[in-house]
Amino acid sequence: MAVQVQGVVARSKGAPVTLETIVVPDPGPGEARVKVLACGVCHTDLHYREGAINDEFPFLLGHEAAGVVESVGPDVTDVAPGDYVILNWRAVCGNCRACLRGRPQYCFSTFNATQKMTLLDGTELSPALGIGAFAEMTLVAAGQCTKVDPAAPPEVAGLLGCGVMAGLGAAINTGNVGRGDTVAVIGCGGVGDAAIAGSLLAGARTIIAVDIDDRKLETAKKFGATHTVNSRTVDAVEAIREATGGFGADVVIEAIGRPETYEQAFYARDLAGTVVLVGVPDPSMRIELPLIEFFGRGGALKSSWYGDCLPSRDFPMLIDLYLQGRLPLGDFVSETIGIGDVEAAFEKMHHGDVLRSVVVMGS
Repeated sequence: MAVQVQGVVARSKGAPVTLETIVVPDPGPGEARVKVLACGVCHTDLHYREGAINDEFPFLLGHEAAGVVESVGPDVTDVAPGDYVILNWRAVCGNCRACLRGRPQYCFSTFNATQKMTLLDGTELSPALGIGAFAEMTLVAAGQCTKVDPAAPPEVAGLLGCGVMAGLGAAINTGNVGRGDTVAVIGCGGVGDAAIAGSLLAGARTIIAVDIDDRKLETAKKFGATHTVNSRTVDAVEAIREATGGFGADVVIEAIGRPETYEQAFYARDLAGTVVLVGVPDPSMRIELPLIEFFGRGGALKSSWYGDCLPSRDFPMLIDLYLQGRLPLGDFVSETIGIGDVEAAFEKMHHGDVLRSVVVMGS
């Protein structure tokens, strides 16, 4: 039987979000219905509200979530009612050219629930990243549910569903940061700080945090930054070179998505170094660099898609590291809020007042 729950909806571009009654159908073949316990407020949700991703309004926002499987549809075998899961937006297909070549972390044909959740009047909703978890219950493809140890609190575990995984993976998976490497991270929001934490976990010896906000630079130290650079007052490229013996960093992670900071990343790396773009640019942005510099510097220029993660591999491992005290996921949570407080959380995010606001259902 379909259920009616409360959910956060963006009805039109730029309009404040509203709390609406959502109709969540019974799961069909390959689908799971999940009781959401907690969901982080991510910049991507704000991008949806602002129409920066597409114009398929109304959107059911929220995607960085943990919860418990309530029911499953026919042919679902990997998860069952009662399973504690993190929701992901990379439900790999197993059949595309990436999957068949043994690279499921690049799956080119990820999938979502087939059925649509709706408003009471039957209006179909577009769930953010195929999840829609600012709701007491949501419908997803069963492959979007990744079982993890229930000892991890949902407000912490859910963060791996998007931003924290993107940053950790940008360092560990895409950048291949290793023991003794030097790393610079440009942009110290949630994704950037996760890249710093990932670099520390991977054994980097020097980790340089770059931002224009001294508050964010102080926070970056908690996650493992050994040096901080306020690029509003000093030349970031020169400061990164100075902190790395004059050479530049082995890996530079750009966590903002702007041409000017990407150019800083490009010139701040050592010869044969790696640049990782994990910040999401505006589609209108362009960059121009001398082609001889691409040739002369060598190395690699990479984009990180969801931290190049494989949820079934990475989520349980990272939760285990958190439970062992080796990964400070709890430090990303600035505040916990109720489902009616998402619009206020967007405002705090815009002003840089929080690292992550997390909606806890029932609070």
